[in-house]
Amino acid sequence: MTEKYLGFIIWAAVGVLMLGIGIHAFFAKKPQHFWANIKMGAVSDVKNYNRAVGKLFCTYGVLFTLLGLPLLCENKAWILLSCFGVMPLTVVLMAIYAAVIEPKYIKK
Repeated sequence: MTEKYLGFIIWAAVGVLMLGIGIHAFFAKKPQHFWANIKMGAVSDVKNYNRAVGKLFCTYGVLFTLLGLPLLCENKAWILLSCFGVMPLTVVLMAIYAAVIEPKYIKK
């Protein structure tokens, strides 16, 4: 197995892990935390909050895996798309949570 396939398999495994976190959050009974080591306020609607967080993580996992596809290309310059594409994707993930999900479901 060549390095490019191994690299994509590892990249895709991380994407599938994020997808798994999203599926777990989607069906969880307790509110799922988005930020690590930060106390969260009371959630007004736990079921819809967890569904929103689950959808967010599932979307992130799928897009993260798709960003790994350039790792399979012969042209090494396309790998930069994978590396530099993850940063804006992650920032958008955090912005969506902070601007849309948190104000809607978290009581201050």
